[in-house]
Amino acid sequence: SQNVTQTLEEEKPAPLTTQEIKQKIEKYNAKVTNCLLMKLNDDGTYTGFIKVHLKLRRPVTVPAGIRPQSIYDALKEVNLAEMTDKRTSFYLPLDAIKQLHISSTTTVSEVIQGLLKKFMVVDNPQKFALFKEMRKDGQVLFQKLPLTEFPLYLRLLAGPDTDVLSFVLKENETGEVEWDAFSIPELQNFLMILDKEEKDKIQQVQKKYEKFKQRLQQTLKEARGKPG
Repeated sequence: SQNVTQTLEEEKPAPLTTQEIKQKIEKYNAKVTNCLLMKLNDDGTYTGFIKVHLKLRRPVTVPAGIRPQSIYDALKEVNLAEMTDKRTSFYLPLDAIKQLHISSTTTVSEVIQGLLKKFMVVDNPQKFALFKEMRKDGQVLFQKLPLTEFPLYLRLLAGPDTDVLSFVLKENETGEVEWDAFSIPELQNFLMILDKEEKDKIQQVQKKYEKFKQRLQQTLKEARGKPG
């Protein structure tokens, strides 16, 4: 399969009526196998769960020397990141999955901010973007979601099958990144990582051609030893 990032805007479907939303939720819940049901509220809004895959290639900035957030901290809305000015760079686990309980009124912007808060990431949210991932004709298609989009509405339309639709948090690679938002240590860290990747690539090329050289020399040696 191939990864393709779509930049074209898709035509949005017409908004659903309250009755249509109720029917969609009933059909959605009938297909759920993990108890992560959607719930319709009296005011017409609804709540449910989405899973977000974290596919971040760059390190993120987190508070230095801060313990992981406890359930008590989460309930009391304690922001541990504000308890120290010290910062350090950290790689989040590749392809980690975070489950979020959100509302139909929760926007993409709020989802991004919520994810960063859960992992105590203090980077500017503008450095990140939420994508929807779809599979079509053997290709994996990514489309960047507008900050005002509602992820739970997309989940409702697609159904609970994550093979049909899933959400991915990635670096904002569309040229809209405000590089002034990065600190000097962060930029220096990026340069160190790029320098290491460059050296590793050079070593790979050198090893490749060194092996080719050895095979060529061996072939020439064997050819010289043959009569005629």
